[in-house]
Amino acid sequence: MSGKHLLKYYQKYHIFFAFAIAVSLLYACSTTRKVPDGEYLLTKNNFRYEDGKLFADQVPDYVSQKPNKKQLFLFPIGLWMYNATNPKYDSILNEYLTYPSEIRDQKLRDSLFIKYNHPEYVGKSLFYERFMHNIGQPPVILDQGKTETSANSIRKYFVYRGYWDADVKFSHDLDSAAKKAQANYLITHREPTIISDYYYNIPDPAIRSVYEEDLSKSLVQGKNILDQSVLEKEVKRINDLMKERGYYRFNNSNEEIYFTADTLQSRKQVPLTMDIHRDSLDTPYRKTTIGDIKVHYLEKLADTVDTVKDSLLGINFYKLDDQYKTIALWRPLILKKGDLYQQRNLDLTKRNIASTNNFSVLKYDEILRKDNDSILDVSYYLAPLPKYDLRIATDLNYSQILNFGISPSVDLTTRNVFGGAENLVTSVSGIFGSIENTKDPDKRVLAYEVSAQGSLNFPRLLMPFTTWKLIPKRFSPASSIVLGTSVQNNIGLGRIGFNAGLNYFANVNDIVTHRLSLFNTQLSLTRNKDRYYDFFPVDEGVRNAVFDDYSPALVNDFNNGTITSDEFATIILNDEQYQNSLSGDRLSLFNTFRQSLINKDRQTQDVLISSMIYNFIYNEIGKKDRPNPVYLNAKVELAGNVFSLFNNRTENDGVVSGASKTIFNIPYSQFVKFDVDIRKYYTFFNGKHTLALRQFIGVGIPYGNSSTMPFVRSYFNGGSNDIRAWRVFGGLGPADSQLDEKIRSYAMDNLKLTTNVEYRVPFTPMFEGAAFVDAGNIWGLKDTGFGDEFKFSKFISQMGVGTGVGVRINVAYITLRLDAAYKVYDPNRPLGERFVLGETWKPVLNFAFGYPF
Repeated sequence: MSGKHLLKYYQKYHIFFAFAIAVSLLYACSTTRKVPDGEYLLTKNNFRYEDGKLFADQVPDYVSQKPNKKQLFLFPIGLWMYNATNPKYDSILNEYLTYPSEIRDQKLRDSLFIKYNHPEYVGKSLFYERFMHNIGQPPVILDQGKTETSANSIRKYFVYRGYWDADVKFSHDLDSAAKKAQANYLITHREPTIISDYYYNIPDPAIRSVYEEDLSKSLVQGKNILDQSVLEKEVKRINDLMKERGYYRFNNSNEEIYFTADTLQSRKQVPLTMDIHRDSLDTPYRKTTIGDIKVHYLEKLADTVDTVKDSLLGINFYKLDDQYKTIALWRPLILKKGDLYQQRNLDLTKRNIASTNNFSVLKYDEILRKDNDSILDVSYYLAPLPKYDLRIATDLNYSQILNFGISPSVDLTTRNVFGGAENLVTSVSGIFGSIENTKDPDKRVLAYEVSAQGSLNFPRLLMPFTTWKLIPKRFSPASSIVLGTSVQNNIGLGRIGFNAGLNYFANVNDIVTHRLSLFNTQLSLTRNKDRYYDFFPVDEGVRNAVFDDYSPALVNDFNNGTITSDEFATIILNDEQYQNSLSGDRLSLFNTFRQSLINKDRQTQDVLISSMIYNFIYNEIGKKDRPNPVYLNAKVELAGNVFSLFNNRTENDGVVSGASKTIFNIPYSQFVKFDVDIRKYYTFFNGKHTLALRQFIGVGIPYGNSSTMPFVRSYFNGGSNDIRAWRVFGGLGPADSQLDEKIRSYAMDNLKLTTNVEYRVPFTPMFEGAAFVDAGNIWGLKDTGFGDEFKFSKFISQMGVGTGVGVRINVAYITLRLDAAYKVYDPNRPLGERFVLGETWKPVLNFAFGYPF
């Protein structure tokens, strides 16, 4: 590079270079500003493994002294901020910050100034210094004794994990001139201690029988490493197993299960024996049964003496008033007098009480009877939650259509509407944002959706007969009746919607959930239908081109208003001779025209859907005993069969859709729809890295009164939770059709496949990175004339593929996500031009809240 060009290059980036030099100087000079003479700033802990890395992720946790934290992965900003103040105030401010915040005032500061013999400071606020001290981080001064303690802790951890001969040496690298130091740990783990043979000694035959039912589930096995953490997990497993079999007092002292390793012959191959003894006399364990069950309904614990006793099915209720019916207090209880004790039933009862959203548990007692310690009496003390609960919230959301939007909402919960713990939830919410103006892409126009909904929730199945014997109370059955309405204005057409439904819920356990929706009804009415071509000018251009090609005479009639646009389009679609004469660009134009008419029918249709939906959810996410969880959400929807019994009229539903039967002059949809969303998560490196896999399969089959799936139930591609290299309605699909992209972008279809693979890597507790690959597309179930039919022999080559990287930022309880995605394979481009990675390095950016899956 010539000196001339180098000078220009430097001038262009001088701000960057100046900033980099300033940062370097700050880093070099400011970090040791407040390190006392003769002391050292700890800058790094180094770990070296003599015979192979082992427990590398856990070892740093056992070091008691860690360097100052670095922000943005590079700089100790907290230390810089602490060092930014004058050292003469440090002692005073260090003591000042130990006092409770409510008494930190000028009076306290003045007293500390006097205490430290600085009367000249009296009256000074020291706001800047206090702020920097409060959010800054003092320098971590090397304590060589802590290094020795840390080395010993690391060695003990290796012994705990089965490496009895492990050794950890330590040293320090001291730089007196720079007043900096590093601590070094040399770890030698050597060969582990192996369980040569595993035995168990359980004198109680009943306990032994339970333990032996499935020995393969034991976490302790011969030929494995003698790992103390595994032994502790095995003790917990046995405790849980016995408590589920009715042994309430099993191992209450935590001393009844113990392991003995015989090290007389060897320290490397040792026999291990597990013993279970209730006491030195090997007194047999006794099973526990549920005794008296008492439920106290009161405002506060002191109200107990004023309650009135009532009973229902063997349970005693003590009520302060009749605000709640006794059966409403009985429904959440899984327990039954005389039943064998099972810990999960006690836990389920607490969960059911909380799920009613009507009570708080003031107190909970489990008491073994003095005269019979195998009977457990249980008492619940419940207080009602407030009758009304008003919540006002405003959320910030993002979508690739609306960009950033604001979502205000108001929710009012009215509890115990009919005395049976029923809750009425009424809500009003909205989403307000902006969308791209279809006529002028450089401008954006207001878009919004305002909705109101009422949901009446019942803590039982709403049936005309008793259901608790059919569906046990341990499934926490519940019902809801939902009524709602909404007004939407997005691309100018806008919609008015009404929805209603009867929903049933049942939780088999904390993993499996069932949901059944009956009479799930949705009415969607489209506004501004006649202005469709005003909002979709590209469609208008395609239409006019086909009209001109077909008949200039009819174009004149159309321009004069003699025939409508739909009538003109119908004439063309019914003219098979004209269609057979087309080839080349004219045929391509006609296919694009036909797709635009399909889009118009779907966008402008009024639709009435009444369906039955069954939803099965299997969710292991968040369960500590499932390190590689699975998530499955399977749904089937059957729509329109009820309305088909009552219709006798037909109306034209669109140019392509043709005539449809109606209810109240509104076409109703008939279809069956299947959705399966399955995800698998694999964790690595002590659960810190995650490989997430997702497969979505969706099929919608219209029949009877419907030739296509309704707009609100059809599939499309793209977006931050889908195939991220394409935006929502961004031109991917259907199949590998070669229609005009601006028309194809709004195409929707009946079958969808999406595969996602994402690898997530944490950088810090706050920042996380990800690399991903997405693939998928949408297809039709039959050939519509331009190659969108799904075929097993072709669908792999018709899947769009994208890849990219992303960052996740965890702030409080919110995860912010930014993904940059690149197209790799675009099936809607001509053959030979479909591999597009590298054509442009401008990514598709996806901003969203939460993980994509």
